Amino acid sequence: MTTLGIIQARMGSTRLPGKVLRKLAGRTVLDRVVRSARASGVIDDLVVATTTEAIDDAVEAECATIGVDCYRGPVDDVLTRFLGVLETHDSDNVMRFTADCPLLDSRLVAMAARVFEAAGVDYLTTSIARTLPRGLDVEIVRTPVLKGIDTLATDHHRTHVTSYIYTHADDFDVIGLTMQPDLSHLRLTLDTEDDWKLIEAIIGHFGDEPVEVRELADWLAGQPDLVLLNAHVEQKALIQA
Repeated sequence: MTTLGIIQARMGSTRLPGKVLRKLAGRTVLDRVVRSARASGVIDDLVVATTTEAIDDAVEAECATIGVDCYRGPVDDVLTRFLGVLETHDSDNVMRFTADCPLLDSRLVAMAARVFEAAGVDYLTTSIARTLPRGLDVEIVRTPVLKGIDTLATDHHRTHVTSYIYTHADDFDVIGLTMQPDLSHLRLTLDTEDDWKLIEAIIGHFGDEPVEVRELADWLAGQPDLVLLNAHVEQKALIQA
């Protein structure tokens, strides 16, 4: 069974434009996601899926610099972007990543892949019943299932790629992976300037090397002021993003 990782990335974020190419300890946010995905050891191939807009020429250039394939497709129809990647990259499964998660934990990625393979399901995600910090989520889907929803997914489901599957769970074999302890109170994704302040502080402490989620959570437990930096940030609703 082969697994293809696809990282969706674009410069045109509404709340924090250009975030995926901001630098942390000399490495872009996108580069950190690529490194963590590869370090999991469960991905056979990796592609960054960006848009055809001129602003994303910079994303394509960064992909060339860090040595990862790049595919360009529609801005809002991200599902079509993913399906475009699949036209030239064979796989049995697709692991979806977003480029605004610079603290992605490669060990969690590997664990999710093992559970997915053992369970033999259509789709696995860590975000149905959230116990991980936002920004460390992992999701995997069987390639035929992802291709099959092309004729079913409309509107915001095309933006979110996999949301049609988990909102129509009666039609698929779906598993929600939860872990303990519950760390869902932490927000470790990059969507606002306050998110950036927290992530900068984390990288400033741990340096360029990736950090495991439990080690990070233990440290943050003693840094309540840092956790409060972005505690007020509300995630966009499914139909808004």
